[in-house]
Amino acid sequence: MTGTGPHTERRLGAHLAELGVEPGGFLLVHASLRAVGPVAGGGEAVLRAVRGALGPDGTVVVPAFTARNSDTSYAYRERVRGLGAAERAAVRAAMAPYDAETMPCDAGLGVLPEIVRRSPGAVRSAHPQTSFAALGTHARKVVSAHRPDCHLGEDSPLARLYDLRGRILILGTGFGTCTAFHLGEYRVARPPRRTYRCVVRDGGVRRWWRYEDVALDDRDFAALGADLERYGGGAVRAGVVGSAWCRLVEVTEAVDFARLWFARNR
Repeated sequence: MTGTGPHTERRLGAHLAELGVEPGGFLLVHASLRAVGPVAGGGEAVLRAVRGALGPDGTVVVPAFTARNSDTSYAYRERVRGLGAAERAAVRAAMAPYDAETMPCDAGLGVLPEIVRRSPGAVRSAHPQTSFAALGTHARKVVSAHRPDCHLGEDSPLARLYDLRGRILILGTGFGTCTAFHLGEYRVARPPRRTYRCVVRDGGVRRWWRYEDVALDDRDFAALGADLERYGGGAVRAGVVGSAWCRLVEVTEAVDFARLWFARNR
């Protein structure tokens, strides 16, 4: 930590500018506020610093995923591990359907996504498992056309961020959290697919919905990110924001590198 006492919003904004965050851009943020360190004003001040660095025409985007309404998710499998059939059925019966307005983001995403989701003016995409929340002038442009049977592919906010030349801020976390790599999974030849199930609300009625999509796998993202940083020709800018080591990378460069990397390594 530079100086004494907690970080200030102004100091974080200066660090973000030094890292390369520019006004008017689209910024997909993955953050560990614990890594950033104590901040005067807490997580809300971190968000203000990010939005300040982006300026009045910038847009901040965060993953707002919800695994709690699915029985095909890793979170569900962990929750019911060791339970009997009746107990598993009770867990499934108690699952609430996805509601973009009220359902909290998964706790594993960190604190910032929930702060963004609850902020005045925030909008959230419609996917019942892998929604994104956004704030800013062009937030709806990013999240409005998220098709419910397309987690993170061509009809998701990731593809819109790719088209809009967005950037990714990895704020105190690692490349293992870099959601944009998933778009590269969709862009390989014949990606593997699987079945997903979750609870939705259809015409006011709670029901289970079953659909097929690409089989998502983030287990090698840390290795992929290390290669992007090592061989990506300067694609990754790195620096300190608050007390956290951070990276800034173009969505297009991350996705294009990931597509080629998956073809060679999977």
